[in-house]
Amino acid sequence: MSQGVIRSIRDIVIEVEFDDIDAAPSIGEIIVARNSSKSQLLVERLQAGGRVLCLNIESDYSLEKNMVVDRTHKSLEIPVGPQTIGRVFDALGRPLDGITEPLDMTNTRPVLQLPPQNKTFTAGKIEVLETGIKVIDFFAPFVKGRKTGIIGGAGVGKTVLTMELIYNVAKHDAGLSFFAGIGERIREGFELYETLQKRGLMKDTCMFFGQMNENPVQRSIVGQSAATLAEYFRDEEHKNVLFFADNMYRYVQARNEVSTILGQTPSEGGYESTIFSDIKLLQDRLSSNDNGSITAVQTVYVPADDLSDPSVQMLQRELDSVIVLSRRVAEQGIRPAVDLARTSSSLLSPDIVGDRHYNLSQRVQAILQKYESLRSIIAIIGENELSAEDKIDYMRAKQLIQYFSQAFHVTEEATGIKGEYFTIAETLKGIEEIIA
Repeated sequence: MSQGVIRSIRDIVIEVEFDDIDAAPSIGEIIVARNSSKSQLLVERLQAGGRVLCLNIESDYSLEKNMVVDRTHKSLEIPVGPQTIGRVFDALGRPLDGITEPLDMTNTRPVLQLPPQNKTFTAGKIEVLETGIKVIDFFAPFVKGRKTGIIGGAGVGKTVLTMELIYNVAKHDAGLSFFAGIGERIREGFELYETLQKRGLMKDTCMFFGQMNENPVQRSIVGQSAATLAEYFRDEEHKNVLFFADNMYRYVQARNEVSTILGQTPSEGGYESTIFSDIKLLQDRLSSNDNGSITAVQTVYVPADDLSDPSVQMLQRELDSVIVLSRRVAEQGIRPAVDLARTSSSLLSPDIVGDRHYNLSQRVQAILQKYESLRSIIAIIGENELSAEDKIDYMRAKQLIQYFSQAFHVTEEATGIKGEYFTIAETLKGIEEIIA
């Protein structure tokens, strides 16, 4: 028989017993309770004696002890195909946008799957995508098929910078855009949806939300749901995909909460013992192959502004470019509040951006490093005691810092200041004029 009985309920962890051990479900399978809401339970762990530990995906508290459940012999699946573009979904693939048009549920894909093991990818021509944001185009070039991280503490502008990136890149690039809201505020997701809707960009965008009001199971799944749909368009429709995730730290946090609920022993850093595999599981799915590319932009919340946090360090290892937002810079009124000294990219090389851009970046970084060393000296003896050469470099550094400040299109209504878009050529020319 393909049915079992609920033996215990502990928060969202449900223990189910199957009399026939051979009929017990596999990990990742969905089983359904025989109640009015047909509650879905996700099998998380197998135990001895035909018992399985399941997660109550929807936090349905109508479940009761001794209630019968049935196997579905299927994993969690979401609808895929052109019908999903322009729509907003939750972690389970259910529409959130109020559109009553029914979805074709005959075309679905399982959400919980491993990254492809036998990747076949032939490196093609490197293509730099223009973002129109000076500091990103110059310090962290946006390359098709690579990963960019926006890292910073609370309230330094990670979401606003991501929204501007979505607006600029989606407006000037013909590819599809996917957004995964992981554990962030509902208000921010709604504002992004409204912005894209007003500017006519939702027609090429699909959004998934598992915001902070949802339980940790949905928050840990929503990123994989969005990745599943992105993989479909890459592999079946041969599309180039832009994938935005806000916030990857919340994904780790959600997995940590699930691990705690299940009673697993944490690692030395305080996170779940499976933190490395949890991160790799999602990151390896955001990859390119011969069918198409997935270009990912991920925000990473830094708890207590501590960049040495174990989860932040592990996430950084998966990124090609790291844009660090600083509270110190934000307090100076500079937006975006990018810490130029800490921002880095493995893509900033002559082979990718060209000799002119690369040589300029080296000169600018040298000036900014000198500026940091001069700041401590000025704090003691004052700027007037500097040599003529140091005064010039110090002045250039301050001009550069101000130059990389920029008004955003997505904040026009809030600030009343018209948004700016700079081509890479304009950015390089402006920098040359400052350091000439």
